[in-house]
Amino acid sequence: MEEFAYILDYLSQGIPTSNFGKKEPLCYALGDDEFKLFELVPKANAVVNIGERVYIGKDPVKRTSIDHVKRRIGPSDLTHGAMAELEYCVTEIVLSNQPRFIRFFNEAEAISMRKHLLEELPGLGKKTMTTILDERAKGGLFKDFKELGERTSVKNPEKLITARIVLELKDNSMKRYLFVTK
Repeated sequence: MEEFAYILDYLSQGIPTSNFGKKEPLCYALGDDEFKLFELVPKANAVVNIGERVYIGKDPVKRTSIDHVKRRIGPSDLTHGAMAELEYCVTEIVLSNQPRFIRFFNEAEAISMRKHLLEELPGLGKKTMTTILDERAKGGLFKDFKELGERTSVKNPEKLITARIVLELKDNSMKRYLFVTK
C-alpha cells in the first residue's frame, strides 16, 4: 500500500476531452514504495507542484493537498509531461532510499548457473558483476552508493537502479520485476 507519491504531472483543467462538462483537476503520480502509477484528485485550491512528494495514505488528516486517489493507471495512460518527469522522480526516490537499494547490490544472488540477478540492471555486464561480487566477498557489504562506486568500477549505481525501475514501469511484458509491484 502506497503512503506517499511523487507528482509527475498536474492538469489544472483535467483531461482535455471533446465534452464540455465540468472538469476536475487531476494529477498523475508515482508511488514511492511499490512504484505504482496513479491518477489523483487534488483538494480544492491546493497548490500542487510537479516533483513534489505528497501523502496519499488512508489518514485524511495527513492529506494536505490530495483529496483522493481516483484510480491506478498504466504507463500508457500517462501524459507526455508525466513520462518526461518519470526518470527524475524515480532518481529522487532511489537517492532518498539508499539503504533499500544498496541492499539489492548486497543481497543479489545467482538466478541460474549462467545468469546473476545483478545482470538484470541495464548496462551492468558480467565483468562488472564479477567485480561487485569479489568486492562484496573481500571487503564486506556496501554501506552506500558512494562506497560501492569507490570499491568497484560502477560510477553511478543509482542510475543503474533508476534505469531498471523505469524499464519495469514502461514494459508490461518483462519476465522478472525487481522493484516494481505489478
